[in-house]
Amino acid sequence: MEYNSRPGTLPMAVQVTMYLNEADRWHHRPLHIELLNYLRKENVAGAGVYHAVAGFTGRQAVHASHLVDAGGQLPVVLTFIDTDEHIQRVLPTLREMAPHRLIVRESVQIEQGLD
Repeated sequence: MEYNSRPGTLPMAVQVTMYLNEADRWHHRPLHIELLNYLRKENVAGAGVYHAVAGFTGRQAVHASHLVDAGGQLPVVLTFIDTDEHIQRVLPTLREMAPHRLIVRESVQIEQGLD
């Protein structure tokens, strides 16, 4: 994978964070798993899903894992990183799969781990 960098500088990449809900589905399957499967199929450099202990999406109420039954409403955060070109290629499908979820993108410098 080619990352933008000049001699003596750290390589640049794009990190995308998607704020989901554990109840979100894509074709009757957990959305976060389907998104990971898609990103892996598209050879994205790296991705992870993190289950929040508390949070909210949109203007909904705050849900916390200490509740007896959060009712599948806890936040799930998916983060992935790759080149800007690769991110541009996968984003349309991600928008289709999670049309009402917040997607944030930011430029980042790679410190290590490209090997």
